[in-house]
Amino acid sequence: MGASGKQRLLQLNEMEEFRNDGYENAKIYKEKTKRGHDRQILRRNFEPRQQVLLFNSRLRLFPGKLKSRWSGPFTVETVYPYGEIELKCNNGQTFKVNGQRVKHYFGSEVRNMDNIPLGEPK
Repeated sequence: MGASGKQRLLQLNEMEEFRNDGYENAKIYKEKTKRGHDRQILRRNFEPRQQVLLFNSRLRLFPGKLKSRWSGPFTVETVYPYGEIELKCNNGQTFKVNGQRVKHYFGSEVRNMDNIPLGEPK
């Protein structure tokens, strides 16, 4: 093998090292990004018969700007592994949603609170 053949083999080995370094850097970047994303996910535990609100992502910003993007309340029927939740409407119809799209509803508890009279400040 001549000098040019050895030089070509060295270049190929060097290219292979660059490629492996690129794979390692991409793997490290993906792991860091996943950790950051997982930190943003809210852990909510739901139980059957709880009241929840559903986030309506199809509601656009301008039609009814002050309209709430949360609809409901709905009743939790079943909680599946990996965050899937089956909800029940008031008319008895059920449907499944991602658990990240729902939040606890405390409206019934607020209605049962004692009234606080608001008088003139002293």
